[in-house]
Amino acid sequence: MSNNIQNSDSERKLFLAQISDLAEQALKIQEPQWTDFLEPPDREQAQAVLGWNPKVRFNSFGGYAKAERRRIVIYPDYYIVETIQPALAFLEISTKSPEPLSHRDYLGAILSLGLKREKLGDLLIASAGCQLVLVPEMIDFLKIHLRKVGNHPAVLAEIDPEQLNPPEQREKIIRSTVASLRLDAIAGLGFGESRTKMVKEIRSERVKVNWKVEKNSDATLQPGAVISIRGRGRVIFKEITGTSKKGRIGIMLVRML
Repeated sequence: MSNNIQNSDSERKLFLAQISDLAEQALKIQEPQWTDFLEPPDREQAQAVLGWNPKVRFNSFGGYAKAERRRIVIYPDYYIVETIQPALAFLEISTKSPEPLSHRDYLGAILSLGLKREKLGDLLIASAGCQLVLVPEMIDFLKIHLRKVGNHPAVLAEIDPEQLNPPEQREKIIRSTVASLRLDAIAGLGFGESRTKMVKEIRSERVKVNWKVEKNSDATLQPGAVISIRGRGRVIFKEITGTSKKGRIGIMLVRML
């Protein structure tokens, strides 16, 4: 077993232990407890752990309906759910850049201040700036220290959740056949790229499967897998639809545009 795998296992055990501790704390002080922002795979594992504790309930909030990064709130099963206020804050970052800045520009500027990624939710990029969901305790820090994005002065203002402008997502259904369930074949089909070009994307570590970088182009995917490329959206491998007479595998994908 490699050191990377050992470290990954240790981090996972620590993460799940922290989730269990939050559940115990919620019961001890009889108050809701919040995780940091989690991506879908981490939320699934956290919720699986919480599901074994019959004395607690949980929910997740990310600021808007289709938020990818969300915080889980854990509370005693007798707690009045309607009294829980989402522990989220919202910032709008404006710049006077003559060209639209990217997700990487904004995220890089924020993380360079020493903030951890788990304190930040989704970043919603627009032509004139960025809207950010984050933990409330980081609001004042960013308003004081985030002065520039790239070389452009930044102006920060706290906003209400109703002012968020999440992108409207469109779905494209793709039905076709592939020779195998390899990542390069399915991702190439989903993103409309040749298999050769997709292999280069994968080897350049630009492709994620279930929100984790996948370096192996021959990795076998299972239905339910989510393939993402930064700035190009996501492809969901929905199902296997059958096998052709020539032995090719029929699949259905959903491209999130």
